[in-house]
Amino acid sequence: MKTVQAMLAEADAEVPRISPDEAKGLLGRADVLFLDVREPAEVTASGKVPGAVAIPRGLVEFKADPASAMHDKAFDRTKMVVAYCASGGRSALVGKTLKDMGYGNVRNLGGFKGWLDAGGDVEKG
Repeated sequence: MKTVQAMLAEADAEVPRISPDEAKGLLGRADVLFLDVREPAEVTASGKVPGAVAIPRGLVEFKADPASAMHDKAFDRTKMVVAYCASGGRSALVGKTLKDMGYGNVRNLGGFKGWLDAGGDVEKG
């Protein structure tokens, strides 16, 4: 049986972290998908990275799978996916899941607060 700590450690070992400053340099690129995996109320309350697709963690697999009726065209396995959440845990787990689903270029930005603290722009949710 795995603990959440073990699952997070495994995800952190597989999904590289990216700093807010590195992420800022990727903003607006057509080959990069910023993915906000927080709940809708969180996004509404604080906004999101400009251009980010907001999909709650529980729906990511359905939106990322091209064979799913719920597939979101923003997902493309040729793009880099930069995931983030409130503190970095959900985005780490999503990053590992996406890698398991064949997305080869996935990064974990960590928490939205880090983005804000680094002076990242915000788009109101």
